[in-house]
Amino acid sequence: MDLYWMAWTWPTAVFFIVILLLLCLMVVWEYFKPGGDPRHGILGLDTTRGDRLFITLLGSGFIHIAWLGLLDISIWGAMVFSIGYAIAVFKWV
Repeated sequence: MDLYWMAWTWPTAVFFIVILLLLCLMVVWEYFKPGGDPRHGILGLDTTRGDRLFITLLGSGFIHIAWLGLLDISIWGAMVFSIGYAIAVFKWV
């Protein structure tokens, strides 16, 4: 399979592999502890684990796009920032 036309880089590949692993982890988590563990967070609405994962993935995508558009440094920093963002979302949202 020749994927050179997609301009894959290691950070891009790691980003999508992490998304796949997170989705698999959520499936296993939901299997062993169903219900989504709803709670009322700082956004003022009830969210489940799946909602928080969606918010995390959406925000991480925007973080990476902004990083690429505004900064001229390694994209690995965006991944570190996204991990911190994910921890914050799962803790407080």
